[in-house]
Amino acid sequence: MASIKEYLGKNGKSYNISVSCGYDSEGRQIVKRMTWHPDPGMTEAQIKKELDRQVLKFENTCKVGQSASGIRFEDFAEQWLIEYAKPNLKPNSYARMLQLRDRIYPAIGHMKVDKITRRDIRNLVNTLANAKNKKDSTKGLSRKTVKHYLSFVSDIFSYAVECDLINTNPCTRIKVPLNDENAPKEHDFYSIEEMCALYDLMEEENVLLKYKVFFNLAFFGGYRRGEILGLEWKSIDWERKTISISQTSNYTPGKGIYKGTPKTKSSNRIGCYDDKLFDLLAEHKEQQEQEKKKLGSKWKDHGLLFTKWNGEPMFPTTPYDWLYKFCKKHGFRFCNVHSFRHSHASGLIAAGLDVPTVAADLGHNNNLTTMSIYAHEFQMAQAKANDVLENGMEKARKKLSENNDKQAAVIPKNDTEAEKKKAPVRLVKVTERKNKRK
Repeated sequence: MASIKEYLGKNGKSYNISVSCGYDSEGRQIVKRMTWHPDPGMTEAQIKKELDRQVLKFENTCKVGQSASGIRFEDFAEQWLIEYAKPNLKPNSYARMLQLRDRIYPAIGHMKVDKITRRDIRNLVNTLANAKNKKDSTKGLSRKTVKHYLSFVSDIFSYAVECDLINTNPCTRIKVPLNDENAPKEHDFYSIEEMCALYDLMEEENVLLKYKVFFNLAFFGGYRRGEILGLEWKSIDWERKTISISQTSNYTPGKGIYKGTPKTKSSNRIGCYDDKLFDLLAEHKEQQEQEKKKLGSKWKDHGLLFTKWNGEPMFPTTPYDWLYKFCKKHGFRFCNVHSFRHSHASGLIAAGLDVPTVAADLGHNNNLTTMSIYAHEFQMAQAKANDVLENGMEKARKKLSENNDKQAAVIPKNDTEAEKKKAPVRLVKVTERKNKRK
């Protein structure tokens, strides 16, 4: 409860408002004060109404200060997850947020929200940058992973600013350090030659058709795993030979397999393909129809291209598991499912396609995303372009040199400058005489 004291001074009335904010660690009462001056000309009724408003506003401000000074980061983060993250994020994104808590809470979870400084955040980021990977202790966390942790913490502090718990976000202008452990690496993907060899192996072994179709779509379409698993037969336009991406198949432990929207608005796209891929799709559809007839009522029809044995949606890790076993069996280098998308993009870039075209093909929201992910590939393409120009220049120099040599051979070396100038004239005269004789 606030206490109010009225003062009368040279400049008129003023009001001193005091609010008790509890006690400090030594038992002393914490009191916050403010002074309010009514505007000249206000009536008594207006002063009373505005004073009540100022008191209420100041009390709320003090309460916010109390909650900020009393709440731990871990407690507020859990509040953020419930109030903001769960209602606003996609299930997969929310699940990732829950996983990020494991390294953050032990580091700053015990600290008070309003006491965490930019230096604390910088120390946290440096600690994460030097941390070891839990799955492989010989490796550190990637720079991208450290950025995910920083983004998680920053989102929580941004929410604290919105709630008026703090004035500024201590994560602003904090950068993730770059070192040998977390430096960005070249993408690990199959070259065109490796891709040909892999598909030849699939043909030789006569693998299940659905896996052959899946990995053809992964490479030739450059689609994400969830986009391929979310494909329905109605997404296929057999006449125009196009495939529409408009949904994804996702999985979270609590929810199971469910349909979702593509990663970005630009991920909703249509791709056009050749007869070879569509022949493969037609064969796959015919085979699925036969399986459907065999199972009868046991078949659960979801209209999907890729299913379990009974028509239920294929589990997201199934393509990865199958490819890993296949590569191990044949002693073939293994790259994960997403690497097929990188192989696709690399092939487009090597062929000379520009950034906007590659970005649109991959379903990226903007060109900067494509440039940042495939910076190395674009650099390599630029280097090849420079080589082409340099080779062209060398050929031009060589041709120019050969032409100069030919011109020099026409004129005898012992001729004087005057004779060199007359030589073409003599040839013309001879020609004229011949013409006259004719």
